Amino acid sequence: MLTPKSGNQSKNSSLDPSALHETIFVVLDLETTGASPKDGSGITEIGAIKVCGGKVLGEFSSFVNPMVPIPQYITNLTGITDQMLANAPEIAEIFPQLMEFLAPHDQVQIVAHNAPFDIGFLKAAAGQLTLPWPNFEVIDTVRLARLVIDSSEVFNYKLSTLSQFFQTTTPPTHRALDDVKTTVEVMHHLFERLSGFGVFTSGELKEFMKSRPGNRIRP
Repeated sequence: MLTPKSGNQSKNSSLDPSALHETIFVVLDLETTGASPKDGSGITEIGAIKVCGGKVLGEFSSFVNPMVPIPQYITNLTGITDQMLANAPEIAEIFPQLMEFLAPHDQVQIVAHNAPFDIGFLKAAAGQLTLPWPNFEVIDTVRLARLVIDSSEVFNYKLSTLSQFFQTTTPPTHRALDDVKTTVEVMHHLFERLSGFGVFTSGELKEFMKSRPGNRIRP
């Protein structure tokens, strides 16, 4: 059973020894026309912020023309309209710019709330453009929240719920950059809780993310 530790846990020499406050994280979020690229949905907006040790190192934000109409329910949710995207760059133009922002892939870790959704769209875009997808380390803040926040503390692990729980200065709005700013704050609050589990480095975080929520005690 995984339990909180009062000090550093025993180190595995194969784990990345980089301290979390020295690690570069790129927090990103996408807005899309639907739930999956497999159904023809496309990316409409990309937001990303690069942070290290609590400091913002860079910011990336762009509309993307998905070349398909935006369903009305998506417009109602995000406020993004077809007219807003009419003159926006297509993914073929934006994707290389995003990859440049994310580089070098072996020195940054991608963070996203419900990461499989965002990474799934980006991998699909890479495949569409016949470009390689780098082997990024990815942290899903939904999964991390389930590991460090007991279910008795929150109703669910939605970004809006965690924003209220941690009283973030930026609330989520279903717009990419706003939601990234919220996720950055949530991530830092989650990292603060990691110390109670003896997690202080990138390698320890990677191993911790393999844990099962039911196999740990609330710190």
